[in-house]
Amino acid sequence: MQIIKLTILISFVCIFPANAYIGPGIGAGIIATIIGFILTILVALFVIIFYPIKKIISRIKKKKEKK
Repeated sequence: MQIIKLTILISFVCIFPANAYIGPGIGAGIIATIIGFILTILVALFVIIFYPIKKIISRIKKKKEKK
């Protein structure tokens, strides 16, 4: 049991940086995610603002048709 604990301790203490290549696909994915998130928020705000205006316009049109 002591050997396992010592091995785990040594492996956590002797951490070396990974020399890994991160290709351009990661950057493109992050950019696409950010753009998608921003567009989602903008569309949600547009719908929240536009719906009451649409209801008001339809009420005004109905009142004009009744006259």
